[in-house]
Amino acid sequence: MDQTLPNVTDAEWSVLQLLWEKGPASVRRLTEVLYPKGGPSEYATVHKLLERLESKGYVLRDRDGGVYVFRAAVDRDAVIGQQLETLVEKMCGGSLQPLLTNLIRAKRLKPAELRELLALVESLDARSRSKKNRS
Repeated sequence: MDQTLPNVTDAEWSVLQLLWEKGPASVRRLTEVLYPKGGPSEYATVHKLLERLESKGYVLRDRDGGVYVFRAAVDRDAVIGQQLETLVEKMCGGSLQPLLTNLIRAKRLKPAELRELLALVESLDARSRSKKNRS
């Protein structure tokens, strides 16, 4: 993702998650999934969320048989990466170390998960040293 997209609200995130998981959908279909017993006000809410997501650049709208169908305009991993970068900048002054330390402590990783994480760190460290030696 070349440009930085605006943050999304929790409600907007729910709509985006559905579009990523289920693919393109109409307002009605999204409303049925998000609000199974919903009525006109819930339909209007989903429609408004989609309009906001469209204006922010997260979704695109196409016409299919007289009905607007919305689809995600951005890749989920790219958005997650951007949101995490924003979080790290906001909460940790740009340093990953405090975020990772707290996540590891809070989630109480299993030994196998810790070994995998340690192997990743060692691999990245070896790659970094290799690049420095070539320079």
